[in-house]
Amino acid sequence: MDNRGGDVVVIGAGLIGLAIAFELAERGATVRIYDRSEPGRAASWAGAGMLAPYTERVANEALLEFCATSLREYPAFVERVRAASGIDPRLRLDGVVHAAFNDADLKRLKQHAEALAARNVATETLDRASLLSSEPWLGSQVAGGLIVSGEGCVDNRRLGRALVSACQTRGVLIDRSSALRMECDDRRVLGLRTDLGFVTAGAVVNACGAWASQLQGVPLSCVPPIEPIKGEMLALATPVDFVRHATWVPGAYLVPRDDGRLLVGATVERAGFDERVTAQGMHELLHAALSAAPSLRSFAVTESWAGLRPGTSDGLPFLGPTAIAGFFLACGHYRNGILLAPATARLMADAIETKADTELRPFSIERRCTEESSPGRITYA
Repeated sequence: MDNRGGDVVVIGAGLIGLAIAFELAERGATVRIYDRSEPGRAASWAGAGMLAPYTERVANEALLEFCATSLREYPAFVERVRAASGIDPRLRLDGVVHAAFNDADLKRLKQHAEALAARNVATETLDRASLLSSEPWLGSQVAGGLIVSGEGCVDNRRLGRALVSACQTRGVLIDRSSALRMECDDRRVLGLRTDLGFVTAGAVVNACGAWASQLQGVPLSCVPPIEPIKGEMLALATPVDFVRHATWVPGAYLVPRDDGRLLVGATVERAGFDERVTAQGMHELLHAALSAAPSLRSFAVTESWAGLRPGTSDGLPFLGPTAIAGFFLACGHYRNGILLAPATARLMADAIETKADTELRPFSIERRCTEESSPGRITYA
């Protein structure tokens, strides 16, 4: 069986793959997405939707600028997706709170604020009374805090549903296949072999997330060295607006949703492709949350889950063209996949459409031979 494909085949229906497909379709390309499971799941579904490059303290300058650019693009990106889908992803960029519980931590937050001021990033330092006025659920031991302006969160599950609908509205076909194999000759990509047959394509994008290195049929030089990094999370049922801002406390972050759910995350563990929720993971998260805010102890735990982040040894994603013409990488975003969806989609579409890839070169797979000595190395901790 030989199916006629299209301009582009995207492998992986997470937020990155969906955003790339949506961007290309809006530019007039014919696009098909393939995934082994339901679109918008895996790490895209499991995250908390944090949009916080300065809170994450990204050390690599190229990655930090990429993250900051994508954050600036988020409002327009969400509006385009909402217009095409009719689904509101509930973007909130009202700042991220950092809570300190001793003088040493408070001093570090003030130093962080000074460093951000040098980058023209607005912050507000809060004494204990001001912080408790803003977030009264925090415990009596809180010493003060910091708000990083312009950062925030998006409801990543709603964004996934919105992107699926927006892609379909723009004519993107989304298919599931249990077997996916890229086919190419020595020079260029030919298409994708699925369990339903062969699909030709002018371009193929590997957006497989934590499974990016598992895609079959890829020449060894084009296989991205991606490692799954497990993260566990839980949700508490709280009154609406009990927690007002996404908040970082020692050992955890807490992200409120409009329906009253309070997300608590996230652990970091090398566990292969094990996606089980563990007692140890739940203990770590609950201990961190309740140490910061004993007021949370009476709320019900309504959900727990785990996901696999796509990690790389230097913390940078793999983006852009490869040695095989027409084969592109969009993977390895680690903790920043949701944040980087808008800018990744725009720049990948540019690279596919016009071969303009200058801004993606810091993230090229060609760096593999030197990544161990790369400056600004980011660890998984």
